[in-house]
Amino acid sequence: MANATSGGPGRISGDGSVTAHAPAKVNVHLGVGPLREDRFHELTTVFLAVSLYDSVTAWPDEGLSLTVSGEGATDGAVPTDSRNLVWQAAELLARHAGVAADAALHVDKSIPAAAGLAGGSADAAAALVALDALWGTHATRGDLAGLAAQLGSDVPFSLLGGTAVGTGRGEQLSPVLARRRTDWVLGIAGEGLSTPSVYAELDRLRAAGELPAASTAGAPDDIVAALGGDPAALGAALANDLQAPALALRPDLRGALDAMTAAGALGSLVSGSGPTVAGLATDAEAAQALADALAHTGLFRALRVVHGPVPGARLVG
Repeated sequence: MANATSGGPGRISGDGSVTAHAPAKVNVHLGVGPLREDRFHELTTVFLAVSLYDSVTAWPDEGLSLTVSGEGATDGAVPTDSRNLVWQAAELLARHAGVAADAALHVDKSIPAAAGLAGGSADAAAALVALDALWGTHATRGDLAGLAAQLGSDVPFSLLGGTAVGTGRGEQLSPVLARRRTDWVLGIAGEGLSTPSVYAELDRLRAAGELPAASTAGAPDDIVAALGGDPAALGAALANDLQAPALALRPDLRGALDAMTAAGALGSLVSGSGPTVAGLATDAEAAQALADALAHTGLFRALRVVHGPVPGARLVG
């Protein structure tokens, strides 16, 4: 993948460093099936990569070290040790390539942590691309995709980007050709939600009979068709089985969804496991107007105007 994705070692800067970035994602469709024997849920999802990025810079050093700036850097939300997927990505790539895991790594975060936007997965994908270039491992696209799947269910899509249907636990990807741009407002509502806790709440609600035992999101066909056509049809087709358990854990998110609709969104949903609420707009101008209207509600700690689809992890600079 040194040539296919990261651009090869020639992208190393004069100071010996290399930087890659990777985008956030929105699950415009997320159907959650039963719990599998491996304790993951069977998923059918449609991923959309959007223009909100984290970057990872790597430079030569002895051993591994990790620093973080930006979103989550000061409140302990993002660890700087082996608990971080960036650290794990470095160790995994080093083992795969048979090289020493020697690098200083810095993550500059714009994607909020625990927000349902796959920020940690984006960091891991960017680390794989940056370190492939720094270490000259010449990993193939398939190599890096395989390593990404070992790191987490969303990491392969963070590497791929664009639009894709994900199955299995989300790591089995089928790219979707969706050239039409879509414009969104991401409203980060309050503190983060733990993904495992939202899945556990879904299981509890299903077991208690408070939600249907099977997915109610339906097939992703309508979303896939709408991604290339009418934004209003896309807004009407948005679906997420994790929205109900996220609302059960955080009832205030209902107000955030209602505010999106009242302010003119064509459709809205909780992104992934939340608590980010994604609102679809007609175009870029409408998205900015939507964000401006929502800024006065006091319901969101941050608002981001983004568009998609965008490419996955790649070198920058």
